[in-house]
Amino acid sequence: MEISSKENTQFFSNNTILPVDRSSFKSESSASKEKQSCCGGIKIFLGALSFVYFAKALSGSYLKSTITQIERRFDIPSSLVGVIDGSFEIGNLLIIILVSYFGAKLHRPRIIGAGCLIMSAGTFLIAMPQFFMGRYRYERFPSTINSTVSISPCLQDKSQTPLSALEKSQAKINAGCEKEAGSSMWIYVLLGNLLRGIGETPIQPLGITYIDDYAIEENAALYIGCVQTVAIIGPIFGFLLGSLCAKLYVDIGFVDLDSVTITHKDVQWVGAWWLGYLIAGVISVLAGIPFWFLPKHLPKPESRKDSSTSSEQSKFITEDNKDQHKSYQQQVKIAEMAKDFLPSLKNLFGNPVYILYLCASIIQFNSLIGMVTYKPKYIEQQYGQTSSKTNFVIGLINIPAVAFGIFSGGLIMKKFRISVLGAAKLSLGSSFFGYLLLLSLFAMGCENSDVAGLTVSYHGTKQMTDYEQALFSECNSGCACSKNDWDPICGENGVTYISACLAGCQASNGSGKNTVFFNCSCVGTLQSPSQSSSAVVGPCQKGNECPKMFLYFLVISVITSYTLSVGGTPGYILLLRCIKPHLKSFALGIYTLAIRVLAGIPAPVYFGVAIDTTCLKWGSKRCGGRGACRLYDASALRSLSKEVNHDSGNRIQQC
Repeated sequence: MEISSKENTQFFSNNTILPVDRSSFKSESSASKEKQSCCGGIKIFLGALSFVYFAKALSGSYLKSTITQIERRFDIPSSLVGVIDGSFEIGNLLIIILVSYFGAKLHRPRIIGAGCLIMSAGTFLIAMPQFFMGRYRYERFPSTINSTVSISPCLQDKSQTPLSALEKSQAKINAGCEKEAGSSMWIYVLLGNLLRGIGETPIQPLGITYIDDYAIEENAALYIGCVQTVAIIGPIFGFLLGSLCAKLYVDIGFVDLDSVTITHKDVQWVGAWWLGYLIAGVISVLAGIPFWFLPKHLPKPESRKDSSTSSEQSKFITEDNKDQHKSYQQQVKIAEMAKDFLPSLKNLFGNPVYILYLCASIIQFNSLIGMVTYKPKYIEQQYGQTSSKTNFVIGLINIPAVAFGIFSGGLIMKKFRISVLGAAKLSLGSSFFGYLLLLSLFAMGCENSDVAGLTVSYHGTKQMTDYEQALFSECNSGCACSKNDWDPICGENGVTYISACLAGCQASNGSGKNTVFFNCSCVGTLQSPSQSSSAVVGPCQKGNECPKMFLYFLVISVITSYTLSVGGTPGYILLLRCIKPHLKSFALGIYTLAIRVLAGIPAPVYFGVAIDTTCLKWGSKRCGGRGACRLYDASALRSLSKEVNHDSGNRIQQC
């Protein structure tokens, strides 16, 4: 192949040269036209596929950025959010084998175009609950609401509250219960994500193999690296879109924003999560249009016309079965394709390189999927950042490092002409050093915020084991408080109190976001037992060292993301080169199926269940029952993440 390339350099002055055989005696003009047709077709498909990868990555990353918003909006725990996130993988696996096996023998571009339409329909469905369910209601004591009625936070006797205010509040709760009891709108989000998974199914196995079939062999790695790099731009815009929507109130356009008494820094804040899904759905529709006009086949490069396998593939493929590629070039019927299904599956699982790579990938993706899904939540709870800032940081700093790593892997493969064995070593080394950095990433963090009755006692000492009983103390014993409320205030002493009532506040001044509470007996307890102090609406900020630790976290996170991503493209090349040409789509389909079933579906669920175990304070639904978590144990959350990633790193080394 190298000799042929040198010979053709003497005949053609273009930048991209298609190698030809020595026996080829085509004229210069006809060869140039064929070369241009081949290159033009594959580049058009490359651009269209890159845009589709951008669209699906944008909607997928936007879902990750709205995990916290969905959890608060529908008042559900992290474990259920994990099920919603995993529904994408369920939809994918429902048809992945059929699409990857039969789709390779049908019109691949049109199948990808149809998948884009289905994917957009699912994205639109996710946003639909916003238009059918009632307005979002958050917990707020009447004194913080814009009202002319002045009520003492510490209700020593319920007779202090005007009857009209109590009746009005109770009527709203009863109305909310009637509506809530008849609907579970989060199911629409689950079904929409399921539909997204079905639509996304053909993009990877059919798109990547289409490029590998019709691209010059030495350019295939670079093209695949380009597609994956462009795909990373999708998450950048997805998280930035999530950051923007997180700052907008959930019911923007439906309510008067001046009446909203919480800010985007409040733990009860829910952004306009639904708005981004409408935008992502439109982009998915546009991305699918070009594929309806692309051909079923492209002219193959001259170097691939006389051989069905590359020189490197021949090292992994036995000679006795090479003639099976002829069936791929023939127009066969569905029944004949189905008859060859089981022998193809047996042949695939008899490949030791393929099985070993599949094993390592499943272990690796279990930790990576869980980490990516809950990374925004982890940053919010560990470092006290808002949802908007968290998504902005991930999109603008972390994701570009992943893109640069993937592109670097493809560039290294092309520049140094790394063999299949070298690609395996590069992929393994990337994973090994990446997980070492990942362990150090979770070794740092911030201490728990001082929350009276949860992380510290009302006397300033570290908390006991029974959290709920510790919410009450002598300083608030004269108040008729509920332990289920979550309306945090920040005392002068830097301690957060679950509510103004539990802080023992006797009076308030102002309304809405500017409310100030006075004569708070529990706030004065930590300073001077005989002195009462004031508090303001909202939780207190984390300690002074936390912003510095967050900066260290970002730096190591960027390095880790780059290191892990360098092995992405070499891993793909290893996967494509170790199997027969006519089984490439099928092999990628089985690979994707295994990742979905054994990593994509279970990882968000068991990560969510584990995260729920670190919850210190659960919210309460309007009609009773446990809602979303309001406060997590930061130390336990950090230890949990470190243990999970340590186990994954050990298993990868064993493989």
